[in-house]
Amino acid sequence: MSFLLTPGRQSPAAPPSGSRSGVESGPSPHRSAFRPDIEGLRAVAVLSVLAFHAGIPWATGGFVGVDVFFAISGYLITGLLVREAITTGRIRLGDFFSRRARRLLPSAAVVLGAVAVAGAWLTVPLRRTDVEHDVVAAALSVANWRFVSQQTDYLAARHDQSPLLHFWSLAVEEQFYLFWAPLLAVLVLCTARAVRRGRAVRHVVVLVAAPLTLASFALALHWTRHSVSLAYLGTPSRVWQFGVGALLALLPWHLMRGPRPLRLLCGWAGAAAIGWCVVSYDAATPYPGFAALVPTLATAAVILAAVPGRGERNAPGTYEIGRLLAGRAPRAVGRLSYNLYLWHWPVLVLAEARTGPLGWPAKTALTLAAVLPALATARWVEQPLRRSRTVSELPRRGLSVGVTAIVLPVVLALVAGTTTLHLLGPATPVDPKGLPPGAASGPTLLARTSGTPLTDGPVVPSPLQARADFPPDGACEVAPAETRSPDCLFGAVDSPDRIVLLGDSHAGQWLSPMLALAAGRGWALQELVKQGCPLPELAVDSPQLGRAYRECDTWRADTLERLRQQPKPRLIVIASLNRYTADPKLLAEGWEKTLRQLSALGAPIVYVEDTPVPGTDVPACVSGSPESAGACAFSRKDALPPDPLAGRISSGALQGVRSVSVNPVLCPGDGPTCPAVLDRILLYRDDAHLTNVAAVVLTNRLERLLTEAGALPAPAASATPPPGANGWKQLLRDDFDGPAGSPPSAAHWIHDLGTCYPGCPAPQWGTGEIETMTDSTDNVRLDGKGALEIVPTRKDGQWSSGRIETRRSDFAPPPGGILRIEASIALPEVTGAKAAGYWPAFWTLGAPLRDGFTGWPGVEELDVMESVNGRDTVFAAMHCGVLEGGPCEEPVGLTSGRQPCSGCRTAFHSYAVEVDLAPGAEEVRWYLDGRVYHRVTAGRMDAGTWQRAVDHGLFLILNVAVGGKLPLADGATVGPATEPGHPMRVDHVTVSARERGA
Repeated sequence: MSFLLTPGRQSPAAPPSGSRSGVESGPSPHRSAFRPDIEGLRAVAVLSVLAFHAGIPWATGGFVGVDVFFAISGYLITGLLVREAITTGRIRLGDFFSRRARRLLPSAAVVLGAVAVAGAWLTVPLRRTDVEHDVVAAALSVANWRFVSQQTDYLAARHDQSPLLHFWSLAVEEQFYLFWAPLLAVLVLCTARAVRRGRAVRHVVVLVAAPLTLASFALALHWTRHSVSLAYLGTPSRVWQFGVGALLALLPWHLMRGPRPLRLLCGWAGAAAIGWCVVSYDAATPYPGFAALVPTLATAAVILAAVPGRGERNAPGTYEIGRLLAGRAPRAVGRLSYNLYLWHWPVLVLAEARTGPLGWPAKTALTLAAVLPALATARWVEQPLRRSRTVSELPRRGLSVGVTAIVLPVVLALVAGTTTLHLLGPATPVDPKGLPPGAASGPTLLARTSGTPLTDGPVVPSPLQARADFPPDGACEVAPAETRSPDCLFGAVDSPDRIVLLGDSHAGQWLSPMLALAAGRGWALQELVKQGCPLPELAVDSPQLGRAYRECDTWRADTLERLRQQPKPRLIVIASLNRYTADPKLLAEGWEKTLRQLSALGAPIVYVEDTPVPGTDVPACVSGSPESAGACAFSRKDALPPDPLAGRISSGALQGVRSVSVNPVLCPGDGPTCPAVLDRILLYRDDAHLTNVAAVVLTNRLERLLTEAGALPAPAASATPPPGANGWKQLLRDDFDGPAGSPPSAAHWIHDLGTCYPGCPAPQWGTGEIETMTDSTDNVRLDGKGALEIVPTRKDGQWSSGRIETRRSDFAPPPGGILRIEASIALPEVTGAKAAGYWPAFWTLGAPLRDGFTGWPGVEELDVMESVNGRDTVFAAMHCGVLEGGPCEEPVGLTSGRQPCSGCRTAFHSYAVEVDLAPGAEEVRWYLDGRVYHRVTAGRMDAGTWQRAVDHGLFLILNVAVGGKLPLADGATVGPATEPGHPMRVDHVTVSARERGA
């Protein structure tokens, strides 16, 4: 909002030679004489805003004061620029921006500096970082876009209001004039030689301003329907209000004659309309759509009422609204309005950050107290710089003052913010694989004996990490504006069995444990989750969109229809916030409508009872009490009211639906509060959602609850764990039993076909091999004696072979545990020239590769066994990082080099790899017949590359390639002497995992 509203008390500029003041070519609109009524109108605007922010009951619509400021600003600034253009034939942009800079920016810099310092003293560390970011955004005049991004982001942490939220309007205005003033300057250049310059300038600018105003208003209406935050805070949707003021200044009202009573009525009607908006509008008013027309046009009416017509004097009449506004008191408040606006909101917000929420009488007192720093800033900062001859003499000096006023608070905020971030510690994500195991039962969150104290240490995740500790589901938790979920399959995506996770973000928080439970059974997980959308059939409003949540209704209907069309899942897990309505009857009816449709699918349904809702920014609180997390406990009564759906399920009213609850451990006992931190695990990432760390730790408990409820079968027991490995759990074993000539089990394996993955991102499989992979039993078959054969063949000069992958792609070590992959293999019994180009292999690739067959080698490749050209050697390697060089020395990889194995062609030998994520000893180990012959430790590379390499599932591959770069590098390639028909034989493949400490 502009407070450079007039050039001060000065006489009208002298008209250029040959022109006549008061005619169309003169320096009209609307005369440069000082307008005391507009100064008083600024008082009305600022007092409306202050009353609204103070929470005074009768001022629920006081936010319209901003609209008043925008219209005033458009009128006065446009009038100033047009008068200059008409008088001098050009607009001096340097002078214009210099005046604005020395008038507005120093006072703003003082407030921003004060907020940066006070924020570091009055706010908790995590909140402090937000404040310092706000300071930078406000200083750079982009605060409105920062707040748009926060208020339209459903996943942003819910925290206290920013002490600089009011700077959004200043940012809007600065952005508008950075566009408007240069545009006018260009238009003036086009009319500089016009004979009747006044008329020409006005006509050209009106022709541009009118469509801009209409387009902006149309955009405001559209955004008000679809995203209120964007509509309210966005610059494009506010331009029309400046445009109304600009058109008021451009049109020749000064040439019109009108009845005085009509003007009198116009002024008082405008003032009454503004007052009506202040007392009648509230948070439920759709804004700034059509409702914003009233205060904007009312402001124009008040301004227009005091514009003198042809031959009329400037002074307002006795009964005009302008005489009241031009009084000493309104003008005094108007002169102080800019600094008062700057100071009042930080005073209110920072006081509440220290004391907690205040009532409107206390906030009104604080608002009145803000007059003191406002007067001081006006007296000792604004006025001296505004009146300084030294500063105003040259435009570059005013601009220098403005640049300094921007740089100083930015530097101060960066210094304070950097110090705070150092205090908060690293923001790197928590590795869920390194978390301690959670208890499956009992009163403790972690697996330990009740009463056994934990060792001292920081909370996990840290408050800074907690803010970003979301489930790893990417875009699967669809945003408010979306109406359809992606397919969002995780884990064993090719499995015919799947768990469906369904609901709002309170369902989405269970992604990690549900994925672990699905993967342990070789199933897929499908996530169908929408932010802020109740799963029960309820009509609600979206705070992010600021209107009826129609997208939720569409998404819910589409999701239920998709489930009807898909194969029946093994299990449907539902969860939802149960606070979308306070009407229990309406809630029960909504649930029954949805559950009726889900039950028709015939799949088991389990409701995970809603978790506690703290209602306060938990990470911010914990950051301020790192040694006393108990200070952040919150009310059990408010956070954990009775769950109406769980009650109906337990009463048997909803047949076929079961419920489970982890709340007895999240909020143990029956005391008045629930903890924010339990067993050093920070439970909440904001005011309502669990951290992903907490969800992961609850995996074992959820598995027990679901298994006991009969909704989930126990995971398959290990039939033949690796020798001497107590505690190992078998994830896969295939002994390749079956009739001779039959294909391998389709339940375990899929065939790769052709010469590349779908879409051919890497022709010839990226290695230059010459065979075509098939699913023919000529190439891949069981031998009828308990072994798999992969046979390269040649027909009409064309080579074919076989390459199979495990259907599952989720083989991964448990948190802090070990994954072991093993196969017993006999290499093709061929050597010499007959073996030239033979390339048998047993290896793995990272599951992310299947998302599009791109990302190698960053997704990781573990070569468990490779051999080329029939030599009596084998080797292993790890590929990761980037295509050339990098920590894995690509394209060669971190290889073991050739290992002698003289009997590998004539007998079965055991090849294995272990991925060990034991904290402090993370490494990958390769074994040949039980002997470790190669290691790659986490210390060989940076932490990020290591995490990207091991922090996902793997799938296994068995193949015999023919030709390619590796055999050629070994000194041989396919030739006429190469003999087809020699198989690689595989006796069995086993995948096992062991928990940490087992």
